[in-house]
Amino acid sequence: MIFQYLVLEILKRIQKERSISSPFHLLRGKRSGQTVQDVGIFRLHSFFGILPKLQRRFYDETIDRFVEQHFIILIDDTYQLTEKGNRLLEQYAPLPFDGWHYQGNEHVFFSRLSLIVQSLSHSKAGKMSFSPIQKDEQIQLWVRSFLIKNQYAKGHLQHILYDEIVESLAQTPVQERAKDIVSKRLAGFGVPGFTWQQISIEQDLTEMDVQLIYISCLHAWLNVISDNPAVYPYLFQMMDNIRIEVPLSGSAYQTAALFKKGYSIEQISHMRRLKQNTIEDHIVELAMNDPTFSIEQFVQKDDIKRIYRATENYQTKKLKILKEALPHLSYFQIRLVLTRGEEQWN
Repeated sequence: MIFQYLVLEILKRIQKERSISSPFHLLRGKRSGQTVQDVGIFRLHSFFGILPKLQRRFYDETIDRFVEQHFIILIDDTYQLTEKGNRLLEQYAPLPFDGWHYQGNEHVFFSRLSLIVQSLSHSKAGKMSFSPIQKDEQIQLWVRSFLIKNQYAKGHLQHILYDEIVESLAQTPVQERAKDIVSKRLAGFGVPGFTWQQISIEQDLTEMDVQLIYISCLHAWLNVISDNPAVYPYLFQMMDNIRIEVPLSGSAYQTAALFKKGYSIEQISHMRRLKQNTIEDHIVELAMNDPTFSIEQFVQKDDIKRIYRATENYQTKKLKILKEALPHLSYFQIRLVLTRGEEQWN
């Protein structure tokens, strides 16, 4: 049911503005200009990329059930939530996702942690030969380096790391059920980790919902660790390259670097042999992620206010309608303003 709430919440935020497929692309973390732009316009950062392996069939079946149960009404190529759908959403307690800053990297963190915990528990038991719970060679190499660097053989690391895990999880603002799910996924000497199926049976939840609770807990936990590196130094080491502070795609990052050197959009388009629209997509992405980026270099302050007045007057954020209302502005200027956010202009 958590997955259904999640999809309904996203549908509500972008109601009538986008197609019924938009939440699917958002949850999978599609890095198209449209999806990234929608993250900024509709404030969907928390949901971006939290289910990169979401199957289209599973998503479509969920939408079909929404229609059958009269939670939504399909209208041409878009949809509208019904009163019944809105009432259902009132029962939903949002989970603390932070997809924009992790984009699946939370699984890398947990893979490191789980193999470290397994290694330390076997070391304490004097059993140095075991089948590693993580088969990825990159994870194994990283963990081996971590253990040697932190002198695991002396025996102190296990106790300190245990304290860090317990204390940091205690500070993590999620339900105890979520912490229990994360803990049960860890394995040690003589203690096998629980499978998703085992946890779902125990918790009386679908496997999808168990995994969503798990992901949200990892996001909240990682944010606690990130905010307190001196308090949790070993866990913070495991966060190496996990949190994405400026979540730009590789191509957008290259454009941003050139723009910050003083090159214009036209010059960057020529230098990179990319269409100007593509470079504009990158600039919009930069504006979303860099709070120091000034959009007034592209849009005058009076026009920024005009754009927001138009969104209120027409009750929409559809670019075509706003462009017709403000013909002297380009689509790029309108997108730039909408994705940046209106708080500072109110």
